[in-house]
Formats: sequence, structure tokens, C-alpha cells
Amino acid sequence: MQQGLRALFALADGARVFSLLFVLMLSLVLSGCERAPAVHHLGGATMGTTWSVKVVGLPAGSGLADVQQDLQLILESINHQMSTYQADSEISQFNQSEAGTSVALSPDFAQVLQYALRLAQETSGAYDPTVGPLVNLWGFGPDKTLLKRPSADTVAQAQQRTGWQRIRLETGVDGAASVVFQPGGAYLDLSSVAKGYAVDKLASYLNARQLNDYLVEIGGELRASGHKPDGTAWRVAVERPIPGVREVEKVLSLNNLSVATSGDYRNFFEEAGETYAHIIDPRTGYPVSHLTASVTVLAPTCAEADALATALTVLGPEDGLAFAQQRQLAVLFIVRTTEGFAERASPAFERLRRAQQEH
Repeated sequence: MQQGLRALFALADGARVFSLLFVLMLSLVLSGCERAPAVHHLGGATMGTTWSVKVVGLPAGSGLADVQQDLQLILESINHQMSTYQADSEISQFNQSEAGTSVALSPDFAQVLQYALRLAQETSGAYDPTVGPLVNLWGFGPDKTLLKRPSADTVAQAQQRTGWQRIRLETGVDGAASVVFQPGGAYLDLSSVAKGYAVDKLASYLNARQLNDYLVEIGGELRASGHKPDGTAWRVAVERPIPGVREVEKVLSLNNLSVATSGDYRNFFEEAGETYAHIIDPRTGYPVSHLTASVTVLAPTCAEADALATALTVLGPEDGLAFAQQRQLAVLFIVRTTEGFAERASPAFERLRRAQQEH
């Protein structure tokens, strides 16, 4: 009897062990069959260009359509505040207002304008958010005209309407701007920073939804966070600045970092053998004419990278690199030489590039 009971318990124990092994093997098989989180692609049109988001996974309780709609609404809000292409936008209302008029600012508009004016001061006017009359005069604004070199008199007249010092902001107790005053004839143009700021806003939305692995892009301005599903970094290409050609100059790894490039090789016109690009030097009233082909900036926020890329393009490779080195900015200049293109990088750029590769 005892031998029979021992045999029965042994059989039961064996069945239990077999059952546990089966469950363990099944769990291993199932875990092996689980798919890695998918990379979802979202995008659309905005600010006269396109936007795209690559995001790993989705927030609980939301589908792709919900995220797409939320991101598009954010972009529409920024466009309604800062687009000179919309006649009823906040910035257009300011540009059309009479001298002495005060215009209330939405928080996003106020934040971008405050930063633009600060950068204008730091660069002694090489960057200037009031450059709009000159941009329009040269045919690169919302009122598309025949692209041609304007006369020196018309350039001088347009310059009289510029000057970042003319813009006065009223700030609240928290230091945030709430009202901007029109001195008369001032025309704000934030196209050199608005796209970058919009990238940051989309990134903030994704972070708030606990979507921490993404690559956001608007018109070539990018911000990356986290990694791809395989654990590797997001990789982006810096173009070789050749008109009409798509070639890669350099590949950068990005993690919790933004990148923006400004160049003269995409938006320009030619007249009498001279090339005039869309980046205007507010100090002279004319397009930049030095040997800079493009400037790429790595920065914590895309708004900074976007605006700095324009400012440094205006400053040029010598003054621009000196400005970058004084402020520990990560900057890559690509300049034209008699032997082709040459790269000139700030020490901070090389350090950050290597650190990103090793991350």
C-alpha cells in the first residue's frame, strides 16, 4: 500500500514538474514571438513644407489617428500665431497694425519673439526678426514677386523699417512677454525659428504622452529622443550643399538632441552671373555673399538650432566660428574653397558628435 502511494505521489510530482516545464517552455516561445515595438509614421503639410514624426509604440488608449490629429492641431495653432503667409495670423495683424498699436501675444508667439530679440542682441543684429521687409523685397517672402535684384534705393528704404531695437515688449510679473508695440512700419518675420519651435512643441506633446522614442522633422529641422526599436540611435544626414543634388556630406547620431541646417543652395535666384540666396544680412540689406555654403547646428532645442543656423550663416565662417566657440556651441560650417567644399567644425561639435556615436 505504501509503495503504491509513493508511486502515485511520484507520478503526481512528475506531472507537476512536467507541467511547470511546459509552462516555462510556452512562455519562452511566446516571448520569442512577441514583436518589437513598431515605428509608426505620421505626417502632413505645414508652414509651406512638410512635417513627419517617427514614433516607437503608442500611448495607452490612443490610436494613430488621435496622435496625428493632436499633432496637426498643434501645428495649426503655431501657424495661426507666427505665419506671415496667413493674413489673419497674429504676426500678420502686428505687421499690418498702425504705429503706436499694441498687440496681445499668445504664449508661444511671445516666447519665440523674446528668444529672437535676445539672439538679435547677442549677434549685434546679424540675426534680426524685423528683417521681413528685406526678405519680401528680394522676393523670398509670402508676396511672391519676380525674383530680381532691387535697386540700392529700395534696399535702403526697406532697411529703414528694420531694426530689432525698435520692437518693445511688455512683460508680466513672471517675465513672460504679453504685448508687443508697433513702432510703425515694423514687419516681423519668424520663419527662421518658427519651424524649430514647432518641432519642440511636437516633441513636448510626445513626451507628455510618455512616447519617449521618436524623431520629429519639419522642413529639415529635426529633434530626436531615445532610440529605435533595435536599440540603435536615430541617424540623420547632413546634405552636401550642391544645388539640385541630394548627396550626403555627413551622418549624425541623435539622442535627446536637435539639429538644423541653413544653406544657400536650395532657395536662390541668379541674375547677370550673380547668385542671390534667401538668407539676408539685416546689417547690409543684401543676401550673404561670403563662402559659407551651409551651417549645421546641434542644440538641446530645435528652436535654438534653427535660429542659430541662420545667425551663423550671416556671421560667416570666421566671425560665426568665433561666436560659437565663445558660447560652446556645436556648429559645423561647410565652406567653398578653390578645391571644393571644406568642413570647419567647432570643438563642441566634434565632442558632441563623438559622444552621440558612443551613446
